[in-house]
Amino acid sequence: MSLYSAGVEYGIHCLLFLVGNRGETREASVRDLAELQGVPLDYLAKIFTRLAKAKLVSATEGVRGGFSLARPADEITLLDIVNAIDGRKNIFECRDIRGRCALFEGNPPEWAIEGTCSIHGAMMTAQKRMEEALAQQTILDIARKVGRKAPAEFGQQVENWITDRRDRKSASPQGIPLTDISN
Repeated sequence: MSLYSAGVEYGIHCLLFLVGNRGETREASVRDLAELQGVPLDYLAKIFTRLAKAKLVSATEGVRGGFSLARPADEITLLDIVNAIDGRKNIFECRDIRGRCALFEGNPPEWAIEGTCSIHGAMMTAQKRMEEALAQQTILDIARKVGRKAPAEFGQQVENWITDRRDRKSASPQGIPLTDISN
C-alpha cells in the first residue's frame, strides 16, 4: 500500500504540464490535462478542486478557460501538492505495543512505557526527513529535470497540443471541441 494516493501523482504530473518551457505558467483545462495524460477526468476534477482550495492553481472562466499556477513554479513545493491533495498524513501509527509484553502480566514497568516509544521516534524522524525532502523540491525543479530528459521539441509539442485544443474549443459552437461533435 502506498503512502500517497494516485491523486498526488496525477496532480504533480498536471502541474508539470502547467509549467512552460522557461518556467512560466501556462493554462490548460482539466479535460485537456486528463486526455493528455490518460487519467480519469472526474478524479482529476476533484484533485484540481483541492489544488485551487490550497491556492496552488487558479481558474479562469469562459470557453478558453482552464487552470494555471497560482504562484510561480519555484514557490510550489512537492510537499504543498501532497498536503493539498491528500492532507497531512502520518507514515506510522504507534499502537503502544511496548507495554503489552506477556512478561509484564498486564502491569508494564515504568521503564518500558516512559518517554517516546523508540520505534515511534524512529518513524517520526523518517517522516520529518521525507517531508523536508519534498519541501525542498519545487514543481520548477521537477519540470527542469523533465526538460533535460525530454527531447528539446517536447515542450513546444505540449504547448502546441494545448493551444490547438483551446483554439478548436473557442472556434466551435457553444465551445464544444470540433472533435466532440458527432456527424
